[in-house]
Amino acid sequence: MGERVSVALLVTTYNWPEALKLVLESVLVQTVLPDEVIIADDGSGETTRAVVEAFRQKTSIPVKHFWHPDEGFRKTIIINQAITGTSSDYIIQIDGDIVMHELFIKDHISEAERGYYIRGSRVLLPEEITKKCLVTGNFESVSTFSKGVRNRINSLRIPFLAPLVIKKTKRSRNWIGCNCAFWRQDFLKVNGYNNELKGWGHEDIELAARFINSGLYQKKVKLKAVCYHLHHPFNSRVHENINYRVYLDTLNQGIAYCSNGYRHHLTTD
Repeated sequence: MGERVSVALLVTTYNWPEALKLVLESVLVQTVLPDEVIIADDGSGETTRAVVEAFRQKTSIPVKHFWHPDEGFRKTIIINQAITGTSSDYIIQIDGDIVMHELFIKDHISEAERGYYIRGSRVLLPEEITKKCLVTGNFESVSTFSKGVRNRINSLRIPFLAPLVIKKTKRSRNWIGCNCAFWRQDFLKVNGYNNELKGWGHEDIELAARFINSGLYQKKVKLKAVCYHLHHPFNSRVHENINYRVYLDTLNQGIAYCSNGYRHHLTTD
């Protein structure tokens, strides 16, 4: 990316302050810092608020904490609300259980390209490593050969080889909201996340389908933008099939704009 653009790091979280602390600590060691950190909090308690406040004291980066009451899984709504609070050109999105490699932000910025949204990947950490990090409050570096690590290739950072494996496609079903990036103007064009999707599942790929339908391509990045996913039990998936049907309808009907999305917050807040 040749132009100078402003970059926001968007972190989603819900009631796992110990993990969020590790994630925010990984912001502090970035070789290139984001211009601001936006936290989309789906109704966490006071301990999470305290973690955010402690982080705010450690950095000169603007930190914005968006919160709404806990009324079940309403991730789409709080992300949309959080993005109303930024004017940054480019948004890098991670979950509150994603610890970033120190070159994560730098790598994402280097791959930002007009006409594309980014699909990254993550290393799935085993329960033992995760527990140790949470107990000590410190994230220890994980190598490709660390015991119990799955999908080891995702731990490799080899930037000079990355162009050989980066794929540009019209895919949407493989997008993961825990490591992704997009231009804010592209997000606004499709009206952001679909607030109609309630409960866990597929809110990310439904947005990706509208990105595709609006004319964007997906850029799948490998061997760069490395991050580590802390182990946790699966969320309740009672709404997964309903949400997946919405995704299929969006994709197959060429829908590029959702009626109940980002702009809903501009008129109701």
